[in-house]
Amino acid sequence: MGLEQILAILYALIIALVIVFQLCLIFGAPWGQITQGGRYVGPLPVSGRVAALFSIPILICMGASITSAARLIPYWAGWTGYAAIAMQALNTTLNWITPSQKERLLWGPITSLMLLLATYVMFIKMIDIN
Repeated sequence: MGLEQILAILYALIIALVIVFQLCLIFGAPWGQITQGGRYVGPLPVSGRVAALFSIPILICMGASITSAARLIPYWAGWTGYAAIAMQALNTTLNWITPSQKERLLWGPITSLMLLLATYVMFIKMIDIN
């Protein structure tokens, strides 16, 4: 297993943890201040929970796109990795500019790491001619 695969698996593991976080929000975890702009204290309202629910398939696709780019399952088209990087870059930017300091301090570094991992996997894929 090469570095590319290890970094893709690490990315997918972080995605899995973010999905667990989203599931906790959906089921009422009182973490409104560290998500969705920090607008809510305590549990998210129904609209926030629905947004968390809709983020889960997107996260799954992002993780699958990066693992696929590293020649791991599910063997998707290469462009999906670039789409995942674009989504990750948007997510990272939004987490660094959020009005919630708590959200910025938690998710800014995590999403930045995720962006670096995904970009590195795609970069290695581009230069690897084997």
